[in-house]
Amino acid sequence: MANDDWFRNKSWDSAIAAAFELKLKRARRKSQYLRIQGSYLATSHPTVALELLDRYFEQGDDFDHAQAHVDRAEAFLALGLLEEAFRSYEAALEREAVFPNLRTCAYLELPYQIALHGSSHRYSQAMELLASANSRLMFAADHFVFHATKAIILAAQGDIQGAKIAARLALEAAGLDHSGLRYHPTVGLVSERHAQALQLLRPWCDA
Repeated sequence: MANDDWFRNKSWDSAIAAAFELKLKRARRKSQYLRIQGSYLATSHPTVALELLDRYFEQGDDFDHAQAHVDRAEAFLALGLLEEAFRSYEAALEREAVFPNLRTCAYLELPYQIALHGSSHRYSQAMELLASANSRLMFAADHFVFHATKAIILAAQGDIQGAKIAARLALEAAGLDHSGLRYHPTVGLVSERHAQALQLLRPWCDA
C-alpha cells in the first residue's frame, strides 16, 4: 500500500486496523484521516465507519463536519437505520446553511433515499428539498437522482402522469455516456449505484 493510501482502506481487519492506528498516532491532523477512512468503510464496514466518524467529531476540528454527517448517513443506511440516516443528512444540511461554501450531496441524497425507501411521512420534506435543488444540478447523475426522486414520490401519491414525465427525464439522464468534460468523460454518470431507481422507473416509461 502506498504511503498516502493508509487512510483509504476499502477493507478492514485487525492487521489493517493496527497499521492505521500506528500511522494515525504519528499524524498531525488526525481528524481528516479519521473522516476519510470512515467514508471508505461506510457501506462495507458501517459499524467501524461510525466508530471512526465518532472519533472524528471528538477531535474538535469542525472543517469537514458536513461531509462527515453524510458519511454517517451512508453507514446508517448500510445498517438499515433509516431515521438515523435521514437525521444525519439533515445535520449536513444544517451545517451547510452555516458554511455554504462547503457543500455535500445531502441536498439530493436525503430526498432520494426518502423516495427509495418509501418513507411517506417525509415525502413533503423531500419535495421541498427538490424545489430548491434544481440550480445545483451539475452532472447526469444529479439530474437522474432529481427526476427519479420526483417520479417515485409522484407515483406513490397517485400522480401517474407526472411520474411518467419525471421518469422519462430521469432515463434521458441515465442514457448519457459522456460528462461533457474533455478530460473526465465518465465523471458524474449514472452507475450501478442507481440500479434500484432504474428498476423502478422503467415500467412507467414502458406503460
